Amino acid sequence: MRREASILHLDLDAFFAAVEQRDKPSLRGRPVVVGGVGGRGVVATASYEARAYGARSAMSTAEARRRCPAGTAFLGGRFAAYRRTSDVVMELLRELSPLVEPASLDEAYVDLGAGDHDLSVAGVTALGRALKERIADATGGVTGSVGIGTSKLMAKIGSDLDKPDGLVVVPPGAELDVLHPLPVTRLGGVGPATAERLHQIGVKTVADLAAKSLTDLVSLAGRAHGAGLYALARAEDDRPVVPDRGVKSVSHEETFERDLTDLVVLGREIDAMAARVGKRLRASAFSGRTVTLKLRRYDFTTLTRSQTLPQPTDDPRHIAATARRLLADAGTSGGLRLLGVGVSGLSVYAQGDLFSEDDGPEPADDADTAPAVPEEPEPPVPAESRWWPGQDVRHDEHGAGWVWGRGLGRVTVRFEGPTTDPGPVRTLRADDPGLHAADPPDWRPVVNGRAGSDA
Repeated sequence: MRREASILHLDLDAFFAAVEQRDKPSLRGRPVVVGGVGGRGVVATASYEARAYGARSAMSTAEARRRCPAGTAFLGGRFAAYRRTSDVVMELLRELSPLVEPASLDEAYVDLGAGDHDLSVAGVTALGRALKERIADATGGVTGSVGIGTSKLMAKIGSDLDKPDGLVVVPPGAELDVLHPLPVTRLGGVGPATAERLHQIGVKTVADLAAKSLTDLVSLAGRAHGAGLYALARAEDDRPVVPDRGVKSVSHEETFERDLTDLVVLGREIDAMAARVGKRLRASAFSGRTVTLKLRRYDFTTLTRSQTLPQPTDDPRHIAATARRLLADAGTSGGLRLLGVGVSGLSVYAQGDLFSEDDGPEPADDADTAPAVPEEPEPPVPAESRWWPGQDVRHDEHGAGWVWGRGLGRVTVRFEGPTTDPGPVRTLRADDPGLHAADPPDWRPVVNGRAGSDA
């Protein structure tokens, strides 16, 4: 813990939903839920309007639909749009200090002590206000809550005390006054299971936790976790701000509408996921040596299987082939609810096969003599499966917009963008040749012929 309140924590408010409301003017002020839109989807973020009805992160989308009123927008995520906005925010933070530690797309710590700042309570309060204004201006209205304190713990606690759009500075010496009245679940590392065990011994607030001895907490939660809880309850936290933590893995996973057992179907899913992982690896100039397959069975048991390759790779064919072998070894008994493919052990080097072709795998040695086996025809894919709620699109005649809904061979599009008024809704054929997927719109107004236009 430091002598000055010199660590800042920023938490962007309902970030994914806020970006959606910025880019879709018809949704401003209305409940918006972002996440999986299928039967087994999970909520990633709910707007504050949706939270008023009880929707929240990690809730099943089905439950959120039951709680929210008609007209609530349930949207699939647009990672590219969130990444673009996050990059703008992180750059603003790096103007404050060279020590910025992103915790996620919408969250970061900043060591103000590494910059040239007035670290008095008045000084950091003014800095926090100015930062919030700059973020809202640079992002087209996305807000963030700021906490500033003598440690990462107190900065994060501060950012959560007055959401949304809040600013809380915890002065040096006031840490326990702020911390002890709070529910023990506000402490990092106190999840539902730990909270239940603590409640059983009468611990409901951080003050209750601080009254317990180190021996009691080690007995309850184990040596490392118990010692950590003992320290946090006393606001003892000397963790440094660590900038630019490297990416450790690249992965993609899918939750299925129904349990799958067919290896052919699951193999196709693996191929698609491996293609996405390979594309992201190449875009980041990374390759990796360890391929991991994640499976969640029908009974919700989750397991992973991994294989380390002789050389790093970013080739989706190699990734898919390895993941298929891992799936064959693990089996599909009872059905799979979720499947994921990941690559770790990353480096900026890939050996690969210097003579491989990009057109597909090499034929087998006996390809000339083996009898032809007719392939089972693929089932027809509905045209509307190309589109998903919230997706950015452009129509040759109507311009830019986003997908409101789909089904029965049709797709409903609202034609509007972040710099327009709420726009009209049109229902089109799902295979309309004039309708195309599009990049996220630019929220910045056109200045001297540059920046974002929705025309």
